[in-house]
Amino acid sequence: MLSGILAAWREVQAIVLGLTSVSLLALLTKKQKLALLSAILLGWVFYFFRDPERVPASPSDEWILAPADGKVTDIEIVDEPLFFKGQAQRVSVFLSLFDVHVQRAPYQGRVEFLQYQPGSFAPAFLKDTHSNENNFIGLSTPNGPIGVKQIAGILARRIVCRPDIGDELAAGQRLGLVKFGSRVDLLLPLEVEILVQVGQQTYGGQTVVGKWPR
Repeated sequence: MLSGILAAWREVQAIVLGLTSVSLLALLTKKQKLALLSAILLGWVFYFFRDPERVPASPSDEWILAPADGKVTDIEIVDEPLFFKGQAQRVSVFLSLFDVHVQRAPYQGRVEFLQYQPGSFAPAFLKDTHSNENNFIGLSTPNGPIGVKQIAGILARRIVCRPDIGDELAAGQRLGLVKFGSRVDLLLPLEVEILVQVGQQTYGGQTVVGKWPR
């Protein structure tokens, strides 16, 4: 949880410091209801930026893991010109305000491509969010390319991406986070078997989303 708060400190420091000050002042002036309310709000901020440890339920070189917590909203074949330079399968996961917002590597691999794109902040649950602020991470893996796109939503105002070009990532390793409601797209080769369905809840670094062909 603390690592999540530290990663988001630039955006939440005013909120955390303000709520802490209000709580202390309310306690000193014996305004118990105000102290309780500010403490509850402060607790929610820490809850939102929680960062639990995750272990895949069944680790295997065949499995591709979910990059984020949330609900699967779309599974479709799309044209991906940046990294795949052709068609790819896209699994879109919408993160609500109650989901963990830390993203994780879906598979072991090397970061070969990074592209940040500033943009608008349309609701992340919409299918067409091409003009939204986003960050594309392209992984070169032993079995083929994998893409993870972090997409800002209507409340999101900053995307954090931790790895750099050339970094070697382990499956489930933390990638970064998007602040306050967002979407994460997982892009996979056409030959990968998709093992989730629309409406399913996923857990980053734990839920198996796809399977490489043998």
